[in-house]
Amino acid sequence: MAVSNLPRILIPLPDRDFDPTESATPWRVCAERGWKVTFATENGDVPAADHRLLMGFVRGPLGAGPMGLADYNAMIRTDGYNTPIKYEDIDVSDYDALLLGGGHAPGMKQFLESSILQEKVVQFFKENKCVGAICHGVLVLARALDPETGKSVIHNYRLTSLTKGLEMIGYAATFWLLGRRFRTYDAYVADEVRDALRSRRQYSSGMIPFPHVVVDRNLVTSRYWLFDAMKYSLKFAEMVEAQTGGKRHIPLSGMV
Repeated sequence: MAVSNLPRILIPLPDRDFDPTESATPWRVCAERGWKVTFATENGDVPAADHRLLMGFVRGPLGAGPMGLADYNAMIRTDGYNTPIKYEDIDVSDYDALLLGGGHAPGMKQFLESSILQEKVVQFFKENKCVGAICHGVLVLARALDPETGKSVIHNYRLTSLTKGLEMIGYAATFWLLGRRFRTYDAYVADEVRDALRSRRQYSSGMIPFPHVVVDRNLVTSRYWLFDAMKYSLKFAEMVEAQTGGKRHIPLSGMV
């Protein structure tokens, strides 16, 4: 059932290695509201989450929990997920909001380093559209430079991201099995994000293990799925509803 006046959400992904929970739980919250969700990958290929994270929290290790796995398995069965558009074909005017998920494995670099995607992000901010980013997804914002100022689109925003402490814990907990796989880059995510801000005081780390989400104008950011995924997803939906008036809810089973 298509309803043209409902919010339209864009979820770009890499071809592989994204975190299943950080994309699928926000997707589910949007889908339950009957919102139109479009996926995008660099060349229009059907994406796949990090296979280690799909092994679960213990076997992963630090893989997805039951909620994230259920959301991911529902998401990958939808027509939208299986027919993504290309990054270069994203027309920002077609969407009301953007969701940028995380992930730490090597395949994420395709998404994190895409100059095309960064240009689209700048347009979302120029048009004051809703943006949500969690974990490594905040790096896409940090690297999206406004050509008029030469500064990141998040330069004057309050926000959070995967914190240095959480990245260090993840690395220490998985090095015995996965080596440096949890460290996407030599630099910590939080350090690069802070460097994109006007003042480091704009960055908020929150406290483990309490959920932590930062909302500033059209931007919602969060740290990591384990503590934050559900609260982040709901805050994003609230922001979209406030900006678009898209408050219609339907059961997930009623989607087409």
